[in-house]
Amino acid sequence: MQDWLTMTAADLGRGIKAGEIGPLALTSCYLEAIDAHPLKDRIYSQVTHDRALAEAEAAQERADLGLRRSLLDGVPLSWKDLFDSAGTATESGSDLLKGRVPDHDAAVLRNTTLMGAVCLGKTHMSELAFSGLGFNPIKETPPCVNDQRAAPGGSSSGAAASVAFGLAAAGIGSDTGGSVRIPSAWNDLVGLKTTAGRIAQEGVVPLCLKFDTIGPLARSVEDAGLLLGVLEGTTGPDLRNPAPLKGRRFADLQTVVQNDLDPQVAAAHRAALDRLRQAGAEIVPLEVPELEEAMGLSPILYTTEAYGLWKDVIEAAPHLMYAEILERFRSGAQFSGSDYVAAWGKLEQCRMAWDQAAAGFDAVLSPVSPIMPPNLDRLQSDHDFYVQSNLLALRNTRIGNLMGLCALSLPTGTPSCGLQVLGQPDCEEALLRTGAAIEMALA
Repeated sequence: MQDWLTMTAADLGRGIKAGEIGPLALTSCYLEAIDAHPLKDRIYSQVTHDRALAEAEAAQERADLGLRRSLLDGVPLSWKDLFDSAGTATESGSDLLKGRVPDHDAAVLRNTTLMGAVCLGKTHMSELAFSGLGFNPIKETPPCVNDQRAAPGGSSSGAAASVAFGLAAAGIGSDTGGSVRIPSAWNDLVGLKTTAGRIAQEGVVPLCLKFDTIGPLARSVEDAGLLLGVLEGTTGPDLRNPAPLKGRRFADLQTVVQNDLDPQVAAAHRAALDRLRQAGAEIVPLEVPELEEAMGLSPILYTTEAYGLWKDVIEAAPHLMYAEILERFRSGAQFSGSDYVAAWGKLEQCRMAWDQAAAGFDAVLSPVSPIMPPNLDRLQSDHDFYVQSNLLALRNTRIGNLMGLCALSLPTGTPSCGLQVLGQPDCEEALLRTGAAIEMALA
């Protein structure tokens, strides 16, 4: 049974289908592992034992009758603490929402439950999802699987830790500027950022409505595809036999993303590209000068919307917030409505330039994060280091959000160094097929 804790969600589903794994025994195995883990309280904010066992019993009955609803029917998942779950506290990592207990599940949790997946509980996260580091002194800071003295990546920090430490088959997170991809990279997982607007946001605590997206953190690209399916109430694409990389054409993005790379990150990126070339892919350097302007618009676009959504709640009790997060929210007050509208107009022009530059490539590649996971003690004691680390952590991933793309984070084989694969808007299935082929080359 211990092997179950490291298997992919897809393999667990196939085991259930073959009658080799029972959903109730599987869920009990995960719950026992959570309860026994010394770091469980840093990873899970709530463990929903009763719900998980009830859902597992129902999955067991369906499996016995041959009536499974999806390959993931009976597979246990974790959920970031911003997805509403009926009767369970959902606080988005903030004491501003302490004691908030919704009456209904979020739409994606309803869909996933209807497709048979089991809800293990809620995972810790950056406060109100407004940090790429995963450091949360207000609630809990989950561990990084490669260095427990370092930040785990955020804001879907607990989602990543739950999978990396064998306490969930996969986790569901959100990504507004990199919040699925950064913790996936720093914990050696696969993370999928979906296109904004593709997956329903009903019942999800917002940060920036125009940039918020939902996506899985998983052990394989196949898992990510299956999870995309159940989040939407479908079966997802079949990724078991990806087409070879020979003849594929990828762009190695140069603008912005290659600046100031940590030496380990730079070496991991070069090695990953070498393996893709060895597998037959063509890799072409790509400059997109308009990205410089788009990145400069980020403070206006993100902080204005975030503070606009949260101003009344924040200013009613600002003392409840971590000072660094509070300062970042309040920075949105310096911009006017006309600044915000003008910034969106400029961003749309940058997006058109990106579309033209990226046309003709199967995907655009870059390091997920230019830095390695930063030290937690220094983040807490050094303001300038915190700000610099947060901005750098989010720099490369933010391009996917600003350009309105779907994107993957894939492990490179170097701990905490991920390869970012940027696709076209609303082309998740094509991105996943490409990602599955890249995953094989990097294995």
